[in-house]
Order: sequence, then C-alpha cells, then structure tokens
Amino acid sequence: MKLSVIITTHARPDSLDRLLESLIPQLDPDRHELFIAENGTPQPSRIETGFAEMHIHDPLPGKCRVQNRAIVAAQGSIIVLLDDDLVVSRDYIAAVQHFFARYPEYAAMKGRILPAEDPWAKVGMMAPYLDLPIVDEGHEVIDVRGVLGANMAFRSSTFDHVGLFDERLGPGAAGHEEETEMSQRIRRAGMRIGYCPDALVYHDVDPERATRERYIRIARERGYCRTLHEHHTLSNAIAERTLAALRLKIARLMHAPVARIAREERRHAVAQGIIDGLRNPGPTSPQ
Repeated sequence: MKLSVIITTHARPDSLDRLLESLIPQLDPDRHELFIAENGTPQPSRIETGFAEMHIHDPLPGKCRVQNRAIVAAQGSIIVLLDDDLVVSRDYIAAVQHFFARYPEYAAMKGRILPAEDPWAKVGMMAPYLDLPIVDEGHEVIDVRGVLGANMAFRSSTFDHVGLFDERLGPGAAGHEEETEMSQRIRRAGMRIGYCPDALVYHDVDPERATRERYIRIARERGYCRTLHEHHTLSNAIAERTLAALRLKIARLMHAPVARIAREERRHAVAQGIIDGLRNPGPTSPQ
C-alpha cells in the first residue's frame, strides 16, 4: 500500500517545521511520498526535510487549488491531507495504513484532533471563541458523516468517483466548507466515511484566534459558503436568523455561560452569512 501525504501550507514556517519533525521519522521512501503544497506566498519557502519531498508552489491564494494539484500528482493508493498547524502522533502513519487495510468498506477517513495545550489554560474565558477544529468521537472506529480538513485521508479511487475539491471553497477562496462539500459528494455516491481514533494529531492553540470578532466573522463566512454548495431559501434563512436572535437574547437575559452565548452568536452569524450569500450570489460552479 503506497501512501501519499500532502501538507497544505501558507506562511507558517515554524508550524510547518514542527509538523515535519513529527512526521518525517515515520516515512519510508519506498512506501511513502510527501508533498508540500504551498499557496499564497510570492516565493516558495525554503524547506529542508531530509526526505525526497515534492514542493508545489502557487503564488495565488487557494488551498483547494494547490491541494488538487498535489492530489493529481500523487501516486499513492491512499492520500493523506494535513494542515500545517499541527503535529502528528508517534504512530500516525501506521494508524492510517492499518485503518484502510483493516476497513476496506471506507472510502475516506476522519482523523482524531486534540488540542496541543489546554485551551482554557492558554486563553482563559475566551476559550469558547477559539474555534479550533477539534475531533474526538471516542476510541472506536465508527461511521461518521464527514471528514475535517486538518486531518483526513482518502482512497485515491474516491477522487476518481466524486472528483476533486471544489476550488470556490476553502482558505484563499470563499474561506470554508470544502471538506463538508466533499463529504456530501462521497455520501451521495453511496460511499462511507470512517472515524479513526488512532490517526491522532495535536492542533496548535493560537491565542490570536481567540477573539469574539474573529469567531463571528468565520461563522458568517461559513454561512455564505453554504450557499455555494447547498440549496437555501431567503425566507428560511431570515426565519433562522430571527430564531437565533431570540435564542441569543434569552441566553443573555439569563446570564448564560460564555460557551452558551458563543454558540448562539455562532448560530445567528451563520444565518446572516446564508442571507449574505443569497442576496449576493457567488460563483455557481467549481473553478
């Protein structure tokens, strides 16, 4: 089983170095290949791994576009996709290989993501606004509805069936939802997605991400992105926003915990983002 690892990166040299330090010792040049898919920087970064990696650089922003280029070039029967702001556990590669060998029924894998540090200790009461991509669905392999972009893997044949990532979505484009849209296509094709608890990574806890303004902006962007790949109506979106505003008002009047307030603010911002998208439609087909 040949395995291709693709790391998509943008202007995070220190984080990328930490990821590579955790990953490279697990790679065998006879069975694995490594792609560094860099986008949105004027010049390619200088990367020295000691491994025969392939460095794909695109000066224009667009995670999905450069990621798709790497997927097309990859030779592995299994394709692993990782973000650059995490480190992998000691047996990560072995866990991915075991998952796909042991469970042939799964077309894609959702890996486990834990915070590298205690968010509450790092950012205090702003932790509910941190919006980290945390995944912890227990210690057993189970069916799940979707993958998460920071730590996911696919059989290469899956892309043959459903196509590549929608380049309208994701960082550097509309911002988000690329893995959600891909998961929907996989399910519509009748294929299954499995959660692998042993494919564990640890995500950086960046205090700069823990702001209410950023949290609400991202939620609103997510709502907009949903209008690019899902069907929504303006009347339903306005009703959802009205309900969300009511829930938020009640939570504030009840002096609810900050985590509850944050959830209601997110619900309201997503609904507003859907309204934004319906009133100002974006591109209607993949670029």
